[in-house]
Amino acid sequence: MIDAADAVRLEECLAGDGIAVIPTDTVYGLAGNPESATVVRRIYELKQRPPVKPAAVMFFALEPALESLTELGSHTRTAVQALLPGPVTLLLPNRARRFPLACGPGAGGSETLGLRVPALPPALAALSTVGAPVLQSSANLSGEPEARRLADVPAPIRAGADFVLDGGELPGIPSTVIDLREYERSGEWRIAREGPLTRAEVELILTSC
Repeated sequence: MIDAADAVRLEECLAGDGIAVIPTDTVYGLAGNPESATVVRRIYELKQRPPVKPAAVMFFALEPALESLTELGSHTRTAVQALLPGPVTLLLPNRARRFPLACGPGAGGSETLGLRVPALPPALAALSTVGAPVLQSSANLSGEPEARRLADVPAPIRAGADFVLDGGELPGIPSTVIDLREYERSGEWRIAREGPLTRAEVELILTSC
């Protein structure tokens, strides 16, 4: 179980521009300061991930995310509040060009923000106190299977990280990716990758908004 001391050590790692291997509500991930070019480059190098592919920005609680993304339209904000926290990544319009290092040139470049707020289970709930957002990407080599257990994280990634948290066995299914970039204007949305939350479940949630 992750405790308050673990959360403090994670915050210290992130504040010092370190890279952490962390458990989430889906799979193990790599986390680091999304505003640091050095950190972003290290994460991509550890994963052997092409730099043209964007990453997500993860907040550990919903309120800081909503406070940060003040430019979201009212309909989109309502959808975000309905879907998060949850095992999803939301593709949102990013007119303010926030977190450009994380957004990358792919998937619309800096005009698109991938947002994660995990639904932390009780064993990981202490992480909700971590205040800073992170660039978050799965802790696997690019194109390889995601890590359900810490032991599944490739040894070079664990060795290259500055801090490693063991959250036990996770569901092991990467997040559902939901494209909400047109939602404010037309109400349209699409599933870019189906994961723990099915299309039918997403439709039910958004219909109730």
